[in-house]
Amino acid sequence: MSLLGIEDRQWISLATVVFVVAAALRAYTALKLHRKAKRPSTLMLVSFGWILQTIGLYARGLEYGGCPLSNRFELVQFMVWSAIALYIFVGPAFRVSFLGMFTSTFASVFSILSLTVRSWDSPSRIPIFGDSPWIETHAALALFSYGVFGVLALTSVMYLLQTRSLKQKKMGGLFPYMPSIFELTQINFRLLAIGFFILSASLAIGAVYWFRETESVDLPKLGTTIVVWFAYGILILLRSRQTLSYKQYSWTCIAVFATALLSLEAVDQPKAKESPLLDSTPTARSP
Repeated sequence: MSLLGIEDRQWISLATVVFVVAAALRAYTALKLHRKAKRPSTLMLVSFGWILQTIGLYARGLEYGGCPLSNRFELVQFMVWSAIALYIFVGPAFRVSFLGMFTSTFASVFSILSLTVRSWDSPSRIPIFGDSPWIETHAALALFSYGVFGVLALTSVMYLLQTRSLKQKKMGGLFPYMPSIFELTQINFRLLAIGFFILSASLAIGAVYWFRETESVDLPKLGTTIVVWFAYGILILLRSRQTLSYKQYSWTCIAVFATALLSLEAVDQPKAKESPLLDSTPTARSP
């Protein structure tokens, strides 16, 4: 569907261009400007890209009256949207200005990937949540938590870069612009707690529907979400008990998020199997 004469994918493509420009600009200014020089913020630029992406996703949602989560392309885009939203609205509270470069890079990579792999954008445009607001809220919160976990993986990468620079006594490059080791450990645990809380809320809300409509429960999707939830729950427990070192914790955050991304395959698989049938319906849309 188009808004203002621009198709939804075109809005999202424009947003991707903005994210790429924001990431490149932040990296360039960090590497080229003197440490004490005032560096331009990319927050407004990233926010502009997020608005463009929001318009594109909103146009998609209008086609079937729900959150745009009907295929892998939309799942990835919604996750990117969530990560950018977290950076815009919560990032300043963490006082991590350099997080903008990592977040916009994250958005650029996944947006380009989702736009490039055309098979991810299946043609179905039928309501995927039926008449249940519970299951739609569950799905939206689950994907939003994935966005939070994506930002957690980014800050974990920042921690590993900082420790590597300290170990090798390399204080140039990006090192002066990133938060301290202590700040990153605090931020990482807060992000883990926020993401786990949102995912827990997603499962709790979904349970309200599942207990009433047990025959409609999609076991592969439910099982995949529970596995991701359980993995992050164990991670919180291990970090709280200081069983893992900060370095081990950071690597584990990255590994668990990579696993969560792979779980999107299982989440989208039922739709992929249904797509040949949906192609023949009047509501089908050519990719």
